[in-house]
Amino acid sequence: MSDLRIAVLGVGVMGADHVVRIANRISGAAVTVVNDYLPERAAEVAATVPGARVANDPFDAIAADDVDAVLLATPGPTHEKQLLACLEHRKPVLCEKPLTTDVETSLEVVRREAELEKPLIQVGFMRRFDPEYQHLKALLDRGEIGQPLVMHCAHRNPAVPPSFNSAMIVKDSLVHEVDVTRFLFGEEIASVQIIKPTPNPGAREGLQDPQIAIFQTASGRHVDVELFVTTGVAYEVRTEVVGEHGSATIGFGRKTPGFREYFGTAYDIEVQRWVDAVRSGTNVDGPTAWDGYAAAAVCAAGVRSLESGERTAIELAEGVSLR
Repeated sequence: MSDLRIAVLGVGVMGADHVVRIANRISGAAVTVVNDYLPERAAEVAATVPGARVANDPFDAIAADDVDAVLLATPGPTHEKQLLACLEHRKPVLCEKPLTTDVETSLEVVRREAELEKPLIQVGFMRRFDPEYQHLKALLDRGEIGQPLVMHCAHRNPAVPPSFNSAMIVKDSLVHEVDVTRFLFGEEIASVQIIKPTPNPGAREGLQDPQIAIFQTASGRHVDVELFVTTGVAYEVRTEVVGEHGSATIGFGRKTPGFREYFGTAYDIEVQRWVDAVRSGTNVDGPTAWDGYAAAAVCAAGVRSLESGERTAIELAEGVSLR
């Protein structure tokens, strides 16, 4: 079987990482087209991959005859139209989060994919592929600690860019714990509340950091998440699940300079499994468009709770996914 020919759209930090990943560590795939809103950046990255060319228009890249699948690492506001173009051309796509930047357009993407009656969209929630999370999921599924009752999480960054605001802590950081909760527990999140502790004196003025998020799942399980993105220390992610017969913890003592180092292996596994799925014709082996939509809905409710301080219910559409 010939290699899967991939167009990588958006070659900032994540997209460029994926180009290197596919060229050097992924089997059965090759980068054939590179696109970025900065043509010189696209040319620079394409020059590192033998046989790759630059497409100045992302929609031309999606439609190209030398492209079998698309890896989407462009800014979130561009995702909706680019995803719909992938659906129009029946091109499988691995889309870095977010699916789109709001609930309504995320749901529209889910509906449009459902109309095709064929899954084409996988969303890049890489933690599902991390060996520690995989081990924890298997342990829970085997019932080793009985029924899971409570989950405690911590998500810490050493620093964030100056443009990072309080709502982005929910939309860009908490979104991962949203997906982890749904992945580990296999159910939807019913409500979210954001609590605002005393801000870190070292954080930029006006940035509400840290934050505490509290989820209640559909069956009543409790999840709390500490979000602290200006620690000045290291990147850390911790998860503890407490069940009726014991508890299980991952992440303690594991620190890296940033998320790319922490989840490098997870990204490798994620992309390899996606490539294998597309080559086999199943197209998706991981988080779906529905998972992207559900995460968007929880985060939108989280932003509302950040503003109000109130527990906020989450309502999801019914009967529109390929789950």
